[in-house]
Amino acid sequence: MKTLKILKDNSVHTVITSPPYNMNLRIRNGKYCSRQIVKELSTKYENFADNLDIETYNKFHTDVLIELMRVSDLVFYNIQIVTGSKRSVFKMIGDLADYLKDIIVWDKGHAEPSIGSGILNKRTELILVFAKDNAISRRFDNAQFERGSLNDLWYIPAKKVQTEKHKAIFPTKLVQTIIKNFTKENDVIYDPFMGTGTTAVVAKSMNRQYIGSEISKEYIELAMKRINSETALPLFEKETAEQQKLFN
Repeated sequence: MKTLKILKDNSVHTVITSPPYNMNLRIRNGKYCSRQIVKELSTKYENFADNLDIETYNKFHTDVLIELMRVSDLVFYNIQIVTGSKRSVFKMIGDLADYLKDIIVWDKGHAEPSIGSGILNKRTELILVFAKDNAISRRFDNAQFERGSLNDLWYIPAKKVQTEKHKAIFPTKLVQTIIKNFTKENDVIYDPFMGTGTTAVVAKSMNRQYIGSEISKEYIELAMKRINSETALPLFEKETAEQQKLFN
């Protein structure tokens, strides 16, 4: 929010981000309860509890999205439906319906077994696409893809590309797909939850400018190392015919 306050209106072309999922807010006896940080559940920040109460979580992300649409017309907000985010995500979809342009489903190709019985495994995540202008239309004014060539279901396997400090780095191909199909060279890409810098690394490799916000100094250092060293990412890895069929 501090970064957003100093950004001018319409100063960013596209936002690409994946915020914390509130993984450690649990339910006990039909009520929300905060869980202690557990390594296998707290996946984004080692020293961040990721267990905001649902009202605080919802207000924060709603405020962030409103600010993002002030500085940018197009926002790609990658979120997973988990216990700690579910009600908030559904509420944001309703409250911000006038700005919700589309929803992309990211098929990760694999789902970890659920933590309890009677719970669906989560193989997919959502990319909520918000637009400040003309969200009522399904047409993307700045679309770089040809008619009929891009579906709303993206098969992009979630690879084990991680660091000891960050267990939830989203795939470079996910960012590449958004940048390739919805932005132009020299566009400014902003990631308000930068983490270890994947959005910036991909943006730089595809000749886009980037801005990032991050609360962890350790992550900032890791991101800067990646930005300075990973300068020539392959645009797209080769896919099997079945993967390409699913993606397109």
